Amino acid sequence: MNQALEAKLKSLPRSPGVYFHKDKTGEIIYVGKAAVLKNRVRQYFQSTRDMDVKTRALVAEIVDTDWIETDSEIDALFLESEMVKRYMPRFNILLRDDRSQMFVRIDMKSEWPYVGFTRNPADDGADYYGPYFNGFAIKKALRYLRKVFPYYTAPVRENQRPSLDVHIGLSPSADVSSQEYKKSLKKLVSYMEGGRVPLTREIEKEMHHAAAVQDFEAAAKLRNKLGYLRELQHKIMFGDKEFLDISKDKALSGLVDLFGLPKIPVRIEGYDISHMSGTNVAASQVVFMNGVSSRADYRKYKTKIQQNDDYASMHETLFRRFSEKNIKAWGKPDLILIDGGKGQLDAALRAMEEQNIAVPMVSVAKREEEIIVHATRSGVNTTMLDSFCKNPAPGVAVERSGEYFIVNLHAGQVNLSSHSKNLRGGAGNQTYSDIVKLFQRIRDESHRFAVSYHTVLKRAKQTSSILEDIPGIGPTTRRKLIRSFGSLRAVQSATDDELVKIIGQSKTQLIKRYLQAS
Repeated sequence: MNQALEAKLKSLPRSPGVYFHKDKTGEIIYVGKAAVLKNRVRQYFQSTRDMDVKTRALVAEIVDTDWIETDSEIDALFLESEMVKRYMPRFNILLRDDRSQMFVRIDMKSEWPYVGFTRNPADDGADYYGPYFNGFAIKKALRYLRKVFPYYTAPVRENQRPSLDVHIGLSPSADVSSQEYKKSLKKLVSYMEGGRVPLTREIEKEMHHAAAVQDFEAAAKLRNKLGYLRELQHKIMFGDKEFLDISKDKALSGLVDLFGLPKIPVRIEGYDISHMSGTNVAASQVVFMNGVSSRADYRKYKTKIQQNDDYASMHETLFRRFSEKNIKAWGKPDLILIDGGKGQLDAALRAMEEQNIAVPMVSVAKREEEIIVHATRSGVNTTMLDSFCKNPAPGVAVERSGEYFIVNLHAGQVNLSSHSKNLRGGAGNQTYSDIVKLFQRIRDESHRFAVSYHTVLKRAKQTSSILEDIPGIGPTTRRKLIRSFGSLRAVQSATDDELVKIIGQSKTQLIKRYLQAS
């Protein structure tokens, strides 16, 4: 351990948090969480006699360590998952290759969804949250949250007797409707994704309203929920008003220098298009707050015109996103990242210009992994990029092609301060690789979300097209079947009683006769 790191470790706090081990190039090689940062991090630099080979290899490469404090271990658990997904440190894979990652599974399409865990996500239409690298910790965290947001842990059978979990308040009571239960479950998901502050305010508001109308039993239950939430001493870092000091995020502060942004981009939105030969065209809008994904703010678009034209679809998506109604509802981001090349970027810029909206915008091309910036229309200050063109720096490649700057994403590390010191007083050493990994994380997430929605649309279309051939089955009935069962296979395997509940006896007989004959 070098002297600088030894001195730095003396300032380690005794609070929970997430730590980042770095090698001599500044690359993050391992991300971990700790209940007590001081104890956990210093363990790496004590005797290596009892360490396995892989851990000793990690310690041998550690040159620097950074950390972020959190208010609770559960907060560190959620933040660790997001940071590993962003940086993909090689030692996180090497040290954890003996077991796969844990995901939380919730199927909101079911009448009575349950919270489950799996190590192998399936393409079954359910929502998966994670991955988490400590299965015991995430299960323990959700067991505690179950006191606030009661949920089922297994499929609910019809006419099932109330279990012990119902009596002790861990599962919803018998008088709770499916709609009310799903509303509570969405609050649980919102809490996991960073909606702690608005969720707490909402519960407080409901409690005061219940007290005002003298529904003291409901007010007491809500008061208990608030008490459980306070016991967590939990501050999610996914919101722009939370306590995470985003000035310590090198990727975000590096963007300020690289693109001359007026402030650190708190809200970054990413967009992508997915389709198959112009059919079932879907667009995604993912949101990253303080450099971390905020799934509660994700939005998806089904384009009004089905066409094999990514440029037109991107134009339509951005035009709809920045309508007056949506700006009022969601506000404006500090930076937009488009998944695509010059064509997609140009289409998105045209949509913004037609709406007379100005937001800094760049794109990331899939083929060459390059950042593309329009010299005049992207809404960024290109002084830094122009400086790189004239004075190439080790580890970064920027070239100008007409009205576009092309930034190579595979360039590695660069000291931005040497180029920025005359622009805004310097920002200290920044690693270009941090910016690269943030952009790749946003790009990959927007692609995943677009493909996921496209798959949903394609499956629904396939089911709908077959049902369209059945005489006497109209669009309203088809929508009910798709919404309830999700796929043709599920409709085929459904019992007569299940179908009768949804569409009635006569239409059930029509569908059964047709499917049996086909």
